[in-house]
Amino acid sequence: MTKYKKNGKKLGVLGGLGPAAAAEFLRQLAAKCPASIDQEHPVVFMIGDCEIPDRGTAICGQGPSPLPKLKADLLQLCAMGADVLAVPCNTAHYFIDQFAEEIPVPLVHIIEATVLATKKIAPNGAWMLSTKGTRACGLYQKYADLHGLKLFIPNEAQSDMSQVVINHVKANELAEAGAVMRKLVEELWQEHDVPVMTACTELPLGYDASGLPQERSVSSIGALVDATVAQLYDAVDE
Repeated sequence: MTKYKKNGKKLGVLGGLGPAAAAEFLRQLAAKCPASIDQEHPVVFMIGDCEIPDRGTAICGQGPSPLPKLKADLLQLCAMGADVLAVPCNTAHYFIDQFAEEIPVPLVHIIEATVLATKKIAPNGAWMLSTKGTRACGLYQKYADLHGLKLFIPNEAQSDMSQVVINHVKANELAEAGAVMRKLVEELWQEHDVPVMTACTELPLGYDASGLPQERSVSSIGALVDATVAQLYDAVDE
């Protein structure tokens, strides 16, 4: 029987992008860690920086770049003692990839983790729901091509609906988010009956509120949690 033991690595989490997504990441992290007492959970350092400029609008050239604050916060987490980093925000990784080589510790890459998790359950491809910025920057398309995952991209009107879901979650309007998400996904499934990849960390919360089948969705938050846990625990044969 294989058991798992924490390896002593300390986790640094950059949250606030948005706050509900970071809270859900931490909730799932606590639930998925193979721990039965407090001391078996990893040490976590967190910066909840809600003042980082909006990532999606910056990619579209409509606001200030979040890159300087993202870089400063991640370096601060390293200075605090983090051995592994996680950022529960997909769009932020467009900017993080531009200075990743300057970060002295490994970063669990949410986009690659989500693509790999999706490929396991979606051999025929998946719908990519995201911010318009994430879609425009092409990061998911890059990693999907790298790992052989076919992506179906919503049209402009459907992308607008996805953004409405995100806005509702950020405003703590989960019932409204779930209603829009259900309408959107049922429309997408009329076109291609494949799983939905929630490639923005607000979207899994909207999907959870929709009442749609959990097995038809891959959460970017869940994928990041799973990949992070794998970095913090080692298998121990007994």
